Amino acid sequence: MGVRSAATKLHIPPSAAARRPTTVLPLVAVFLLCSASYLVGVWQHGGFAASPSQQSPAVSIAAAVACTSTPKRTTKNKASSSARPLDLSAAAGSSSSAKRYPACGIKYSEYTPCEDVERSLRYPRDRLVYRERHCPSSERERLRCLVPAPPGYRTPFPWPASRDVAWFANVPHKELTVEKAVQNWIRVDGDKLRFPGGGTMFPNGADAYIDDIAKLVPLHDGSIRTALDTGCGVASWGAYLLSRDILAMSLAPRDSHEAQVQFALERGVPAMIGVLASKRLPYPARAFDMAHCSRCLIPWQLYDGAYLMEVDRVLRPGGYWILSGPPINWNKYWKGWERTREDLRAEQQAIEAVAASLCWTKLKEAGDIAVWQKPYSHANCDSKETRFCSSKTSDPDAAWYHSMEPCVTPLPEATGGAVSKWPQRLTAVPPRVSRGAVKGVTARSFAQDTELWRRRVRHYRKVIAHKGRYRNVLDMNARLGGFAAALAAAGDPLWVMNMVPTVDGNRTTLGAIYERGLIGSYQDWCEGMSTYPRTYDLVHADSVFTLYDNRCDMDVILLEMDRILRPEGTAIIRDDVDMLVKVKSAADGMRWDSQIVDHDDGPLVREKILLVVKTYWTAQDQDH
Repeated sequence: MGVRSAATKLHIPPSAAARRPTTVLPLVAVFLLCSASYLVGVWQHGGFAASPSQQSPAVSIAAAVACTSTPKRTTKNKASSSARPLDLSAAAGSSSSAKRYPACGIKYSEYTPCEDVERSLRYPRDRLVYRERHCPSSERERLRCLVPAPPGYRTPFPWPASRDVAWFANVPHKELTVEKAVQNWIRVDGDKLRFPGGGTMFPNGADAYIDDIAKLVPLHDGSIRTALDTGCGVASWGAYLLSRDILAMSLAPRDSHEAQVQFALERGVPAMIGVLASKRLPYPARAFDMAHCSRCLIPWQLYDGAYLMEVDRVLRPGGYWILSGPPINWNKYWKGWERTREDLRAEQQAIEAVAASLCWTKLKEAGDIAVWQKPYSHANCDSKETRFCSSKTSDPDAAWYHSMEPCVTPLPEATGGAVSKWPQRLTAVPPRVSRGAVKGVTARSFAQDTELWRRRVRHYRKVIAHKGRYRNVLDMNARLGGFAAALAAAGDPLWVMNMVPTVDGNRTTLGAIYERGLIGSYQDWCEGMSTYPRTYDLVHADSVFTLYDNRCDMDVILLEMDRILRPEGTAIIRDDVDMLVKVKSAADGMRWDSQIVDHDDGPLVREKILLVVKTYWTAQDQDH
């Protein structure tokens, strides 16, 4: 089972010691028998398993798990009289008897459970509802197999090289290289894909385009850290913002521009599958310092301005909205856009009217770029067209399958406020915490949580090979974002997608995560995540299986973890030892190499850590 026993000293009372025979032969015999039993047990349960590949460092184990009755940890890490003993009965079956999960067919190599193209055709096309999340509605629709990597799959290039190049075999699509050839999005170069950094509205490259934006918006003083890019293409805007310490959530639907989000993640750029349609985006209110649309073709002026109202909901007070492409600068481009002057003029006037109804201020329109700013307060908003939400009936943070609301959250009633500039905001107490809006969290407990995760991350560095291996990181139960903050403070070239499970009633933690200058989303782990297969190098799951116990089958979550984890990627699973034994029993049938190790505070803590490496295999190997 990969559970190793630790040497334990036996306490022998003096009376017993006096009765011991003087010969040492019985002790030698016992020692030899114990040693033989230990070696046979380790051999049977994969204790000496090799690395899945010589190309990637194996997970190294720093501590063994004590197979003695261990108490729960108290606040001082002392034994508790109410602690229950370890229950390893679930581990009775070895990996050889574990359920083996078959490989899915090659046609599922890019399967996205909740954005399945065939299933989407059942839903209305009005307002692009069919491109929203639609997960399997029955057990019959749910895949119970391992999604294969395409033939020839290779380990992605490390950052920062990955920003500009990827292996074609990993994302074997040429559609965009043809459709967007003149716009410099992407091109095929032998066995590689090249990303020149171009875009429809930035023919001189993303860097030059961002320089133009910086003349209108303060990008260099740390006041802008989080950004939302709607209709992101291959996410070059977000990719080039990273060098300026700005973290963009790049968003695009799974549509005719096949695999654009997959390209983004393969480049090592934060991205999710998503669309502005009828439901709110899965982010809290006041999350982003800046939102952007570059020829994203979203009809901002339609549906009573619902899409701009949604942007207003997720923008922080004083946040910026940047628009380039139709209809901006229509007088120059109307012929190339194959539209009439009158049509484009009317569209821009309608957008301006919606922005005014939100009490936004248009800062400037320069060349191909227009910028609006959301107010810091609605106290001076005198627009007769503004439709404010009722604070009694509307929750601005409700965003999981929540329909868009045609109203604006009044800022004086909104919990939040000014955040520190980056990088100070990473460890500063978030306004939601300081104002008591996060249940059970105080400034003191926030500081304690920050220090706790610093210590845990230091422990992770001791037990897994990490240097240069991880770029895209997923935290499945982020809470206050302490894990991501600890990684960011360490300065490694990686980013973390912080997921807040919807089954946990305290949704406000995701808002606090954004106030720290980090990004994330709501998620129900009984459903698939809005991402492509093989998009994360490291998956972190803290108490996820206890949280979802009796909510859905354990293997539903494990199969989703396998889908989104790259070949030779790593998973760190923290949970109670009884739960981890069950998880490992299931994981042994999933082409994972795994090992249970001690908690960072030592063997006298019931919580343990399951370290996992997903083995390398592709669709070519699925029958082997």
